Amino acid sequence: MIQTFQHGGDITAFAKTCGCSINEVIDLSSNINFVKPHIDVDFNAIDIAPYPNYDRLHESIADHYGVATKQMELFNGGSSAIFSLFPHIKGNHKGLPLRCAVYSPAYLEYKKAVERFGYALHLIDRFQAIDMEVLQGSLVVFVNPATPDGKFYDIHPLLEKWHSRECTVLIDESFIEFTPHASATKHLAQYPNLFILKSLTKYWGAAGIRMGALLSSAQNIAALKQREPLWKLSAFDAAYIQSALHDKTFANRSEAANQESHAYLLALLQKSPLVKRIYPSEANFILVELQGITAEELQKRLIPYRVMVRNCENFNGLNKYHVRIALKEIEKLQRLQEVFHA
Repeated sequence: MIQTFQHGGDITAFAKTCGCSINEVIDLSSNINFVKPHIDVDFNAIDIAPYPNYDRLHESIADHYGVATKQMELFNGGSSAIFSLFPHIKGNHKGLPLRCAVYSPAYLEYKKAVERFGYALHLIDRFQAIDMEVLQGSLVVFVNPATPDGKFYDIHPLLEKWHSRECTVLIDESFIEFTPHASATKHLAQYPNLFILKSLTKYWGAAGIRMGALLSSAQNIAALKQREPLWKLSAFDAAYIQSALHDKTFANRSEAANQESHAYLLALLQKSPLVKRIYPSEANFILVELQGITAEELQKRLIPYRVMVRNCENFNGLNKYHVRIALKEIEKLQRLQEVFHA
């Protein structure tokens, strides 16, 4: 049975099951961009003796997101940002019970953070009850585009509602760069209790480079930084991201390749007798509801092809028939053909 907070599959264990090496596995459970930026860095030449200085890194990332450096704090990955923000917000509500409204299904680290830091969990089914009221003063979490289905939402009407209830709002935009839509950063000046989470690994194809960013008002970021350590990113992380941001060809290359793979995978799934429902997605993955076969059974059928997919039964609102498939190169997606059309 899949674990409560389990994410993508264990590629090492799966390779052992397949009797192959890790680099022979096609990991369609991982929603990391398969297109890579051109990195013009000699990592052997990086001076790692001194403590790192993040000034240039902050300037590059803030410029990329269109905010001032004082409106941003960097973390050792998006999950680290979540696990820093949750106790910070709770610390500002001393003596008061605090409820966290998570629009679900959503990234599973949010439920884990709710448990870890003692929030009262309020799950809102965004498929069926997105207009449900939230309690006054709640922490609201909304992933946009959503995971695991990839739907993008017009966030402004919801922001208005949350603001009227004096909520603190966290919008997770880890996958927004796969879409043509504008970021909620344009709303930062209007909503003083708004935080926006950015991932600098998913879109840039480097889960091993641990970097995430929180954007908010300068006042909010200054207060958050008081709880943060002085050094938490390596010189290698900084060099990789700065070089990636300098690749001016990347956005076009990524968009073209992902659109082509999306069209191929969508056509394959639409013709499959194993697929009951395909969820519309603007991200780099597609969620499907299977019929006549569970996600676990599908994964077993894919073992001879050395292909992993994401069993989504541990997401709220989904079940054992839901599976998420990430976009990869078409030649890798072709391995699904025989199983889905058997």
